[in-house]
Amino acid sequence: MQTLNQITTTNQPPWSLQQDLNDVLQQTALVWPKLQGAQLFITGGTGFIGCWLLESLRYADKYHNLGVQATILTRDAHAFAIKAPHLANYSGFHFINGDVRNFEKPSGRFTHLIHAATDASADLNENYPLQMFDTVVEGTRRALDFAVENAVDRVLFLSSGAVYGQQPWEMERVTESWTGAPSCVDPRASYAEGKRAAEMLCALYGKQFGLKIAIARVFALLGPYLSLDIHFAAGNFIRDAIQGKQIIVKGNGLPCRSYLYASDLTVWLWHMLVRAEPGKPYNVGSDESVSIRELAEKVSDTLGNVGYKVLGAPDIGWNLGRYVPETSLIHRDLGLHKTVPLDEAILRTALWHQWKGKNS
Repeated sequence: MQTLNQITTTNQPPWSLQQDLNDVLQQTALVWPKLQGAQLFITGGTGFIGCWLLESLRYADKYHNLGVQATILTRDAHAFAIKAPHLANYSGFHFINGDVRNFEKPSGRFTHLIHAATDASADLNENYPLQMFDTVVEGTRRALDFAVENAVDRVLFLSSGAVYGQQPWEMERVTESWTGAPSCVDPRASYAEGKRAAEMLCALYGKQFGLKIAIARVFALLGPYLSLDIHFAAGNFIRDAIQGKQIIVKGNGLPCRSYLYASDLTVWLWHMLVRAEPGKPYNVGSDESVSIRELAEKVSDTLGNVGYKVLGAPDIGWNLGRYVPETSLIHRDLGLHKTVPLDEAILRTALWHQWKGKNS
């Protein structure tokens, strides 16, 4: 495979976002007939995952003439219009400003709800844990109340692999049936405990009101629209490599993660919205484990041999061990598999950011 430097010196890029969207369209052929004429309400529709949902929904709507309409809750519709004008100006999308905890509920009939609004900010989790907890829990309750009031047919809730807490080092992959949990007296676990409480709300609303809610426990991700300047190691490594800088691993590099590419994520989420068994959580992520040190080496090799250095400082993150899902359940039940390997995911993420920077 060519490195980033080799590719960007040619006039024939080996990948484009449209290629990813074509792949998504092909792998979601079973989904779109079930969304013909659908009216969707999406919270968190302008973040990383939300952008991919909107990109793919727009693409499928135009290709299949679905006649879908989507109302998207966002904190700043104007900022999103600058970020992604082709999505903000699409005729089938309608944006409303609001806080997920207390948004003004739009009028009209809605058939599907995707609740993806969460601020996965390390700063918020560390310095304002109560706000983090409230955003997750109260936001989920507000969204589920909306679903009940509108008699929504299907709900997709984006939870997190953080609900498992500290994955034991000897456990290579965590399954949906494992009942480990974060510490309920550690404020740093506010995000994780919030997601656990939100999953309980989904169970309660399913039992008491009959809502059909699919639960996606999302793990680490890569792809276009991923921010490179927040607390995610993979994004930071890619940013430094694009800039030609040596990659710095501040800790010992031993913690293990896995990374699902955004097009695979998008395929899985659309299938879950219309096909997943209600109330049954599924891990959504890659089962390919890679240590942070190995990740730094892979990013360096893939993006131009910038090199890396491990400083060995004490790790102080919320998860110092493994964060890797077992994904055989979603393979078995829904026939979904990872299709984009890690090195290709790294390259496509870097290419998108590099070309975006040149055209901004």
